[in-house]
This record gives sequence, structure tokens and C-alpha cells, in this order.
Amino acid sequence: MPGQPIIELLNITKKYGDFTAVDKLNLSVEQGEIFGLLGPNGSGKSTTILMLLGLTEPSTGEVRVCGINSTTNPIEVKKRVGYLPEDIGFYDDHTALENLVYSARLNRIPRDEAQQKARSLIERVGLSDVINKKTGKFSKGMRQRLGLADVLIKEPEIIILDEPTSGIDPRGVRDFLDLIVELRDEHGISILFSSHDLQHVQQVCNRIGIFMKGKLLADGDIRSLSEKFLTKGRYLIELKADNTAEKTLTPSWFREIGKNISGIVSVTEENNLFRVLAAYDISVEISKKIIKDGYNLSFLNKKEYGIEAIYNHFIEGGTAYAN
Repeated sequence: MPGQPIIELLNITKKYGDFTAVDKLNLSVEQGEIFGLLGPNGSGKSTTILMLLGLTEPSTGEVRVCGINSTTNPIEVKKRVGYLPEDIGFYDDHTALENLVYSARLNRIPRDEAQQKARSLIERVGLSDVINKKTGKFSKGMRQRLGLADVLIKEPEIIILDEPTSGIDPRGVRDFLDLIVELRDEHGISILFSSHDLQHVQQVCNRIGIFMKGKLLADGDIRSLSEKFLTKGRYLIELKADNTAEKTLTPSWFREIGKNISGIVSVTEENNLFRVLAAYDISVEISKKIIKDGYNLSFLNKKEYGIEAIYNHFIEGGTAYAN
């Protein structure tokens, strides 16, 4: 059912001797969503993925994938999860079709069905024109698309992607991300997308989790994280108005209208750009008042903080919340 957690990490800690790679991690990923694990190299993302796949055991805590404990039943988890690493290996002297059929046979798919599924998946990822080309001559983007087809051959419920767009040209990235969204929207596959590329994560993920030094500092959608950590649940309105010979818009004007328009928290101005922090959305009221008072409104917009601003908040030592 949509909304059911398909991945659950319950108070997970992973230590290597005195080094803590993952520290008291609690996280859930819902069925049918793309969740982005965002953080620099060494932040704990790859260790978390290894625990999800049952390839390493947590020091404490419990990992569940599709309701199955990854530590005690790793084989059952692997049957349901497809994993695409940053650098996927293929037999370079074999064609795309031969590599995919080989993977299908390893997953105990009968030969005739393997051929049919391999051809269908190669078409889905846009590689039909190179189906008989040896993979040793593939570009990085082509290999990643073939890797996605390889992951899909066993019809997984979850796909885990570890830095899948690294080293791919912009066109290849766009095509790959389009495929990811299609898998979610048309096939209902849950996807865990691990990356340090902010913009790629923002383009496709429903929610993100920000990792730093083994800790999950925050998780949620971009709007809610922006409100929580940057605007504190308030609206930031940016505007410019052209002054006339008789009138100049100043911060004192905002203080004056604040007597009749409630919600203004603070106003700052730099080079005639005004930033109004408000308790709620008063952009319509402000724009009407500016025009009524005889100013020419150049532009007005509610400031939307993107993933880069949120990420930098934590890089620079911003406050996290306990999970």
C-alpha cells in the first residue's frame, strides 16, 4: 500500500573499532517514493546502503527492507532489491544483450524468457540501437542505463542507486533521471538515490536525508526543510519598487503599513531590494498597498530556498534536529 514504509532503519549504529560510521540512525522510506541520501564522501551513505543490502551488519539497531530483517535474512532482501553502484561491471567483450541475458540466467530466469525480458528492458532504457554492441565501447552514461536495465531484470520492489550520475555528461544525466522518474510514476518502484550532487537529487526526489559524519541531520521534502531551518516557518518576500521624484520606498514605510497589515516580522533593504520576513503570506496585501501609495512595483516574489541553501546551512554548522 502507498505510504507504507518499505525501508526502515531503527536506531542503527555501525562502528569499525573506535570509528563510528553511522550513528543512531532512524529513517523510513515509503513505498513508491524516491528518497535522496545527500552528503559528502565519508558521511555514512555507502555504509548505510551496505547494511540495507545485508552486506554488513549494524553494531546495534535493526534494518528492515520490505518488512524483512536485512541482517538475519539477507538473501530474501537481495531478491527484492536491485542495486546499481557508481561503477557497474559488465563483460566488455560481450554485447549489451549478452550481458543482460547472463544476468537474467543468474537470477534463474528461463533462457527464452531471459532473451525476451533483456530485449524489452534494453528498449526501455533507450539502448535498442546498440543492443549488439560490445559494452567495452559504451560511454559511462550508456553503461549506467544498461546497469539500470540489469537491475530491473529481476523485477525488484526497491532500487538502490549509489552515485549513479557521477561522470555522466549533461544529456546522459537528463536521460537517466527521466528514467528514474518513469520507474516511480509508471511502475511504482521505490528508489533510494544516494548522491553528493545537489541538483540531481532535487530534480527527482520526493524527500531527502542530509548526512554528515555518520549522522542524519535532517530529512523531509525541500519546502518543509526550508521552513524548519531557514525561514522558521515564516514567509520571505522579496520586492523592488521604482521610486518617483516625489516618493522613495524605505523600511519605515513597511513599519508604517504594519499598523494595518499584520504579520510583518522584519524588513531589510540593500540596493533597493527589500526582504520582508512575515508570519504568513502577505504578498498580495503588500503589493496592493505599494501600488495604492503610488509606487511602481518592479517585482515581488516569495523566496523559495532550494536544496543548496538547505545543504549549506548544515555544512556551515547549522542546527539539526534529533531523529
